[in-house]
Amino acid sequence: MLSSKSRPIIEATLPLVGSRIGHITPVFYNKMFTAHPELLDGIFSRANQLSGEQPKALAGSIAVFATHLLNNPNVAPEAMLSRIAHKHTSLGITADQYQIVYDNLFAAIAEDLAEVITPEIAEAWTEVYWLMADALIALENDLYSKQANDKMWAPYRVVSKAPAGTGSLTYVLEPADDTPVTPAKAGQYVSIKLKMADGIHQARQYSLSGDEGTSRVFTTKIDEAGEVSPVLHNNVKVGDVIEVSNPYGEVTLREGDGPVILASAGIGCTPTASILRSLANTGSTRDVVVLHADSDRASWALDDQMTSDVARLHSAELNLWLEKADGTDAAEGFMSLEGIDLPKDASLYLCGPLPFMQKIRDEAIEAGLPASRIHYEIFSPDVWLP
Repeated sequence: MLSSKSRPIIEATLPLVGSRIGHITPVFYNKMFTAHPELLDGIFSRANQLSGEQPKALAGSIAVFATHLLNNPNVAPEAMLSRIAHKHTSLGITADQYQIVYDNLFAAIAEDLAEVITPEIAEAWTEVYWLMADALIALENDLYSKQANDKMWAPYRVVSKAPAGTGSLTYVLEPADDTPVTPAKAGQYVSIKLKMADGIHQARQYSLSGDEGTSRVFTTKIDEAGEVSPVLHNNVKVGDVIEVSNPYGEVTLREGDGPVILASAGIGCTPTASILRSLANTGSTRDVVVLHADSDRASWALDDQMTSDVARLHSAELNLWLEKADGTDAAEGFMSLEGIDLPKDASLYLCGPLPFMQKIRDEAIEAGLPASRIHYEIFSPDVWLP
């Protein structure tokens, strides 16, 4: 993939660029949003910019992609590219925007590395960027082509808004026009785009927590310090029409008859609940182990749905951990895989806070599950995968 001309240059400069990319990306975003403020209206998250999560994720992906080109010259880092492509398409990223990113990113690189950068170095890193960009554009075009419509956003009417545990709400949406609807797969998410108080639109991804197919049901926990969830919880009413993307997300139930382990914490139960519902609706005979951790029983947003779906399956078990068990049949404290019988041929699906997922993944691997069978969904820019 990487040309013989550029390869030695990337090898020689990767340590320097890799060490500086974390400083370069915040400058890049500042330059890009100054030149193109419209990109903050419904595409890029202001909250992720402020937290530093988005610059950190971009920096990691560029460094990993360059490293992968050197170590695996004929193979692309498919897992990382697929995750990015699904997130991009859920926001309506278009091919022409990659040129905008390139112009501002390389202006930031030239500024930061002004004393050492040469035309040859710039040319080599330009090749790396466009190899990554072109791979993403191809993936994204394929994802767009598989949708039932060619719209980035479609209007949906809120038909139900119901409490779902402490601080959480479940929304049921129906199409508000005749736009063809793409059936969703268990584990996928949609983006919801809302107007903020200052008139700027912001989009967030929410995992679909209900049935597969054309329904749009999602459950969300309010973040009082956040920007979008307070508007969603406090301002969006039954009967309102909001903008919704097509379904995306690569963490979906893999076909087969092997055992399934669903491990979640807090509101991370939404994609695992969707997968569990799919298994129950199809009358699956697969062995299913459901693991969930929460602060207390009242906080478990999808308690009723998940416990009833476990009961519908022929071979399923539920293990629950609560920080405050309060006399329930749950284990008190934080989730641990110690003492849990994990089938060695199982596929593990993880969702929850990053430290939780890192701990459970480590324990699963220690217990004998291969890393290739561990899949995770993350609700923020993915700083873990790189």
